Amino acid sequence: MRTLIILAVALVATGCTRVSLDHHLNNAYRAYNEGDCAQVALELSQAERKSRSRSYLQPEISLLRGQCLERESLFVDAAQTYQFIITRYPASEYAYRARARLQTLEQLGHHSPAPAAKASPAAL
Repeated sequence: MRTLIILAVALVATGCTRVSLDHHLNNAYRAYNEGDCAQVALELSQAERKSRSRSYLQPEISLLRGQCLERESLFVDAAQTYQFIITRYPASEYAYRARARLQTLEQLGHHSPAPAAKASPAAL
């Protein structure tokens, strides 16, 4: 009986966290549609705190953050956010979207890709 109660409490706590996380993500998307990037940043920050055990949500959160940075003309920060997604989650749908955003920034002249590292021998 005691085990059943503990299990029930754990399930309820997990469900509440997920509902709260979804609520913050929904509010972030709503604020983005309204053009309120300050509110987006707040909601995404709260969503990140709730999603620590759900790392699969990080690329979605980061992509929305990058889009908001773009909207605020913080192109370097947006590009770095997109690069983070591509590096950390290369096979995700969000990495594909991040690559597309980087290409768009390049075409608009807001971002130039970093030159490839050049190897040279050490000086004697």
